[in-house]
Amino acid sequence: MTLFMIGLGLGDARDITLKGLDAIRTCDYVFLENYTSIYGSSKEEMEIFFEKEIVEIGRNIVESDDAQILEHAKNENVAFLVIGDVFGATTHTDLFLRAKKQGIEVVVVNNASIINAVSVTGLELYRFGRVASIVFDDDDWLPETPYDIILENKKNGLHTLCLLDIKTAEPSKENLRKGINKPEPARFLSLNKGLEILKKIEQKRDEKIISDDKLVIGVARLGSEHQIIKAGTLKEIMKFDFGKPLHSIIIPGNLHDIEKEMLELWK
Repeated sequence: MTLFMIGLGLGDARDITLKGLDAIRTCDYVFLENYTSIYGSSKEEMEIFFEKEIVEIGRNIVESDDAQILEHAKNENVAFLVIGDVFGATTHTDLFLRAKKQGIEVVVVNNASIINAVSVTGLELYRFGRVASIVFDDDDWLPETPYDIILENKKNGLHTLCLLDIKTAEPSKENLRKGINKPEPARFLSLNKGLEILKKIEQKRDEKIISDDKLVIGVARLGSEHQIIKAGTLKEIMKFDFGKPLHSIIIPGNLHDIEKEMLELWK
């Protein structure tokens, strides 16, 4: 039969497209991945709106256990729901490819993601470079890849969208290998902490691209009714409470006059 990979958008259940809703209502099984983002509607609210029972699944199942998704899709219609867009901030290409290799028809229904929603800030999408991911600095582990990406984009005059780490409430792979099935508590890297991490890397590198007087745009819960957009110096942004997750950071490159005018609205 068919595996429908459906983007839910960024806000709540009302952001589903009509095409996506039609597909969900034809499905025998509906799975919701719960590890790449968080949503404005609970599973129970989505079940009422979509008129379907929903099964939440974590990364370990999506990446390694075909039985709950692909085996069903061989004989029945299955929906795989993704917050944002199917292939947006985190891709699900591996699941798509595995389905194709097993002869399963796959239909993709796209929706908005953080990658295109950042244009609400007034920054032009075509002026963005590579996306950076900032992770928790646990145990003093401090990968410098996001800093390298910002530096490369800056040299090319491009903006950088920085996505912030998410640790969902599921057992870690290390604990599963040890036979421990206890979920880790959910954690979300805040915008303020993300900037702190970039400043720590800056102290090692001294490229002077992350300093208190540099322009930064902070966004929270983008695409929802409760979104926040703030532009200011890094020092100003770090003092602001952006509230509940999810947060993202934008480090601008060269600015067009129209972009500058738009950013004035968010100061």
